[in-house]
Amino acid sequence: MKLLEENDKKRYKEFLENHERCNFQQSLEWGNVKTSWKKEVILSEDENGNIRGSLCVWIRKIPIFGNIMYSARGPICDIYNEEIISDLVEGANLLAKKYKAFVLRVEPDILKSDDKFREIIKKYKFKIKDDSKDFKDEIQPRFVFRLDIKGKTKDEIFNAFHQKTRYNIRLATKKGVVIKEGTKEDLKDFHNIMIETGERDNFIIRSLAYFEKMYDEMAPNHMKLLMAYHNDEPIAGIIPIMYGNKVWYLYGASSNKHRNLMPNYLLQWTMIQEAIDRKADMYDFRGVSGVVDETHPQYGLYRFKKGFNATFTEFIGEIYIPYKPLIYKLYKLAEKTYRSLRTLKKKFSSK
Repeated sequence: MKLLEENDKKRYKEFLENHERCNFQQSLEWGNVKTSWKKEVILSEDENGNIRGSLCVWIRKIPIFGNIMYSARGPICDIYNEEIISDLVEGANLLAKKYKAFVLRVEPDILKSDDKFREIIKKYKFKIKDDSKDFKDEIQPRFVFRLDIKGKTKDEIFNAFHQKTRYNIRLATKKGVVIKEGTKEDLKDFHNIMIETGERDNFIIRSLAYFEKMYDEMAPNHMKLLMAYHNDEPIAGIIPIMYGNKVWYLYGASSNKHRNLMPNYLLQWTMIQEAIDRKADMYDFRGVSGVVDETHPQYGLYRFKKGFNATFTEFIGEIYIPYKPLIYKLYKLAEKTYRSLRTLKKKFSSK
């Protein structure tokens, strides 16, 4: 076990990009976007010094409580190799002592149904929280739609879409919607549409500076901006992330005008085609609510993503080691109270 040093960065990036469990949120580039966190990467190496496992950990000071350690979609390794898991946990424990952290929270890219992984991590004092249903309950979504595109043609993928989805893609094309790849300058148009989307759907949005920082760190190799136009007017946009063998639909925005032209369907199909051209294994539509009910406010998002014949996927949720259990319990109570107050504030501000 060792912690990443400057001379390890190149081989860590190569390891991450070539691993089947690759996730952009474990990358150094994505870590640079998250400027309010300090980053450490724990490496497990074989007897020849080759990287065989890793866990990128973010550390941040929480007023009153102390330092929290968090890892999104790690670890990157053979998750059933206990020697590697032991290495990574040893590294996490050392970091916890170094930063006097009260908890390590990990939200891995591992299915809820993976009982073998559950049994392994319990040996290393991890606890499991796998009961959340809504976006607000965790940092990363527990429920996503994923489209398997490995080795498939564009025709095979398109023909498997739901009939209404195919119709809407064709409608957007017929009505003159044009998709163009944007530049950093076009982020201003995207952000303006994102503000519209946030006001309409009642969610908090990132600043323009955040998207510009993302562009500086990730584009052009790992990020794109795709914009939809009608009569040269920007009406929608998406930001996908490409890393290793996967593509993720990270952000999307649509204007209140011309929604009947179905630009979001054409944007998704355009990026799925690019993912196929990149020979990616998977196109990840990211989060949906775990409450599959037509009366749920997020059901429209569920129906939209389901229409692309993607697989509804449930992750294990949060696994965590509470180094200071009482402090972590108090922190979780404060976190829950804060989220409830923020929800109430949004409700009142929308009236």
